[in-house]
Amino acid sequence: MNRVSTGGNYSSVLTNIMAAQQGQMDAGDRVATQKNGTNLKDYARNAEILTSMRAVDSRLQGYSDQNARLVDKLTTQDFALNQIASSADSVRQTIADALASGRGDTLMQDLQGFFGNAVEGLNARYGGKYLFAGGQIDTQPVSAQIMADLTNGQPISSFFHNDTYTVDAKVDDSTTVKTGLLADSLGTDLLTQFQTIQAFQQSGSGPFNGILTDAQKTFLEGQLSSWDTLHQNLVNNAARNGMVQTRVDNVQKDLTNRQTSIKGMIGGITDADMTKAASDLQQAQMAVQAAAQVFVTLKDTSLLNFIK
Repeated sequence: MNRVSTGGNYSSVLTNIMAAQQGQMDAGDRVATQKNGTNLKDYARNAEILTSMRAVDSRLQGYSDQNARLVDKLTTQDFALNQIASSADSVRQTIADALASGRGDTLMQDLQGFFGNAVEGLNARYGGKYLFAGGQIDTQPVSAQIMADLTNGQPISSFFHNDTYTVDAKVDDSTTVKTGLLADSLGTDLLTQFQTIQAFQQSGSGPFNGILTDAQKTFLEGQLSSWDTLHQNLVNNAARNGMVQTRVDNVQKDLTNRQTSIKGMIGGITDADMTKAASDLQQAQMAVQAAAQVFVTLKDTSLLNFIK
């Protein structure tokens, strides 16, 4: 026969109250946080899987953050490349207009402006660093300021101060893209063509300051095809940069999809079923109330009441 005592009954009821309160707290936490737990020990059976998935998610996020900055850089680089190509195209168009009008009154002033735009593009910066300087990111890659600098006796190569380092970026686990371009590769032919025009301007057949002479017309007609080729090469460089942009954009979309999938898998383990959590909370609250009522009833039926 089991012995019934007031102390034993109180102990049993208090244990039930404490268990009911703990259940209420657990259900309340799930409702408040919308999670099944707050640390890995709460997911003991799935802790290893969660750790692996979170490591993958962290790696994907690292690529995503890097690629976002890379897209910004490539966008700035695209603007600079198009500025350089546009300058070359403008030179070609200005020469054609001079030939059509038969006059070269403002030809050199216009070309000087295009030269300045082209050099500005070659010296473009992103985040305070020169884009086309290779590893010499704090050194201005092109030092020529005006077209006359090109005919001071120095070789064209002396106006370029970049090194040979080009940037490669790993945009995901299996994809590496080349994003770096060098000022001398982009600008050597460009500055050489400007030098040719400046040298002619300073020769006995120059300057261009009125009606074009036959020698000047012949010279400028010969320049048209050279500037056409130069412009096309610069456009090709801008197009290659655009292809890299597209590739990085596609990788970024893939990373986003993979992260969404990973987060969904993690959420399947960690996210609480809110319908069930709310139901559990309601049941836990009722259990606490029931246990408390039992405690009150037990107090009223205490053996002490019969002894009095």
